[in-house]
Amino acid sequence: MAERNRLENQVREMRLRRGWSQEDLADRAGLSRSGVSAIEAGRLVPSAAAALALAEVMECRVEDLFQLGGRGPGTPEWAWPPARLPWRYWLAEVGGRVWRYPVEAGPMGVQAHDGVFPDGPPGQTGTDPRRTLVMACCDPAAGLSADGLARLDVRLIVLPRSSGAALELLRSGKVHVAGLHLSSLGNDAVVRERLGPNHALLTVARWEEGLALAPSLGARSVREVLRSQHRWVGREEGSGARQCLDELLQGRKPPRRIARDHRGVAEAVRCGWADVGVCLRLSGEEAGLDFLSVRQERYDLCFAKSAADDVRVKALVSLVRSTSYRDLLAALPGYDASAAGELRPVD
Repeated sequence: MAERNRLENQVREMRLRRGWSQEDLADRAGLSRSGVSAIEAGRLVPSAAAALALAEVMECRVEDLFQLGGRGPGTPEWAWPPARLPWRYWLAEVGGRVWRYPVEAGPMGVQAHDGVFPDGPPGQTGTDPRRTLVMACCDPAAGLSADGLARLDVRLIVLPRSSGAALELLRSGKVHVAGLHLSSLGNDAVVRERLGPNHALLTVARWEEGLALAPSLGARSVREVLRSQHRWVGREEGSGARQCLDELLQGRKPPRRIARDHRGVAEAVRCGWADVGVCLRLSGEEAGLDFLSVRQERYDLCFAKSAADDVRVKALVSLVRSTSYRDLLAALPGYDASAAGELRPVD
């Protein structure tokens, strides 16, 4: 009973995210610095007036700052453990829970973090977890979405994941949106099988997937590449590129070298670690490689219908349907944006 009635708080974490000292917070909330210190350390239970004052100056709910006994709905918890400590993290609210995401490399390079765990210096200030959209996908052009959403006052965090891994994160409630391109089975059928009904698919583009190969090979057809003995770089199971590769190799043993995303495949070929691999035309051409098209796929973003009214998801749908975004996509090698913005239910 005592454990359940123990008051926990996020005052220190919220203060550091804003770059404030204890004295700064005390002045803004009309409290003493020693009082703020005691509240943060759990030595003092704030009055209702003090709790309301703290929530007002930090522009959040009282329940985002204070919870009874263990983790409450506003208490950040790790989406998954960081590789080591200390580690930078992002904060985002998904489905009413505030998650702490270990910072990782993505298609947008280094992004500002929200904090360093444990007890590290604060990161960027003023970022609202409720205005942060978390997307798991393998789209190398996801940075275009981040730029567009930023103009709509929504921060985008992109977690680089294969189609299968992205859907699993969506199923577990740790991302708002999952990107997928699984043309062999069909995106609709995969979502229906793995997630069930009550989801929606937002088309971003139809893109070209094929073979990125070293220019020195001089290959002129996919058949010619498959007949020759080359060093391949592969992708993990559950990815659209792996699906395509397995169909091309027709039962042959998959490559031993595995890349984590489309750019990783192209980089392995560019650096001479492999001769050929399956990726998007965009990634292959960016790396200065030859490219042989295998197929065109529909790339969709999946989200739960219950999230359709979330301001972040609505902003994403509005962005993908905008003329400016579609024009940017259409200029990318291998991207066909003519169907961008089409929304269809998965029931």
